[in-house]
Amino acid sequence: MVTSYDIEPRLLRAFAAVADELHFTRAAARLYVAQQALSRDIRRLERELGTELFVRTTRQVSLTADGERLLPYARRVLAACDELADAFRAAGRPLLVDLNGAGFAHGRVLERARELAPEQELMARYESGLTGAAAQILAGRLDVSFGRYGGLEPATRARLASQFVRYEPMAVLLPEDHPLADLDTVPLAALAGESVYAGAGNDRTLEWTGLAARLFAGRGIAVAPPAPMVVGKEEFRRIMAKLRTPALAVVDFPPIPGSVLRPLVDPVPISPVSMVWRKGLRHPGLDALRAAATEIGEREGWLRRPEGAWLPEGEPGIPAG
Repeated sequence: MVTSYDIEPRLLRAFAAVADELHFTRAAARLYVAQQALSRDIRRLERELGTELFVRTTRQVSLTADGERLLPYARRVLAACDELADAFRAAGRPLLVDLNGAGFAHGRVLERARELAPEQELMARYESGLTGAAAQILAGRLDVSFGRYGGLEPATRARLASQFVRYEPMAVLLPEDHPLADLDTVPLAALAGESVYAGAGNDRTLEWTGLAARLFAGRGIAVAPPAPMVVGKEEFRRIMAKLRTPALAVVDFPPIPGSVLRPLVDPVPISPVSMVWRKGLRHPGLDALRAAATEIGEREGWLRRPEGAWLPEGEPGIPAG
């Protein structure tokens, strides 16, 4: 007798989330469900398959051998489900595009994509940080975002597709009366002894804080301790004025009253920016975004790796060469 399985995709999605996080609380938060509901779904899946999928202790969660065996099948089923849904809903729904914040260069990619596909509705969102945006993409609440793809967890990258967009030079945002504010450019060595804000404590911008830590290592520069998370230019200005801490930024960071933006040099540090979306996504607006990024990148040299610049070593998602 052949056993027939009719497993709900929701149960496989719950399983994959726990397998990625190896933590029920984090997996439940990622799926926006109660932990008790997630645990019920896992137990139901285990009953239907007739096997245990996780070893649970008070300290950790790990996959059993059967859990390891199920994971690649579950990923393929979920990818097919997502692709099927996208195929039937894509053309008739808006594409939700996260720009991290107003005023960044990738906003121009969205503007050009709207020109290339005027019949499509491409809606801007501002999630601030690729780590947070990637979780929203995988939960189906966003479609596309920009940022440091290589700074995401491997399990997250495995579920995303990406296109490299830009080698973006980095800068420092300084209070306008800071001793370094009179310089046209700021050598990295001049920041030795400084504590520089880079989003520490914000779980939506882990990829940015990680990039700062790698850049500052061995240079005598500290990542500033967590500060209140701000939303909007006015709140950013207020916190900058209160804390008076330099902040790591990029050269296209929007102007902040009371602060000056200075490019970093010797060497020029680079933030590698990619466009990311869920694997299997099909949407005419995504095609337009990819074409726009390629067009602007080729025209303005975004895809030329600066000679002698600093890049995070071994970074996934950066073109070879």
